[in-house]
Amino acid sequence: MKTVPVLLCLLALTACSGKPPAPQSDPKAANAQPAAPWDAMKQDEQRAKDVQKVVDKQAADQDKQVEQQTQ
Repeated sequence: MKTVPVLLCLLALTACSGKPPAPQSDPKAANAQPAAPWDAMKQDEQRAKDVQKVVDKQAADQDKQVEQQTQ
């Protein structure tokens, strides 16, 4: 029974002793960085506006369905 914890410790040590994986860099991701801090905020704002448009459209479609069912 004492060998199980020892084996688990050795297994954990050997798993962690390898060299770390090389960082995977995507050339497209490096170019996608905004030039200024406010550019990222503008992108986030536009993304939020786009999401709001989708939500508004879904709500309008759902309202139409409810209207059709109640008639």
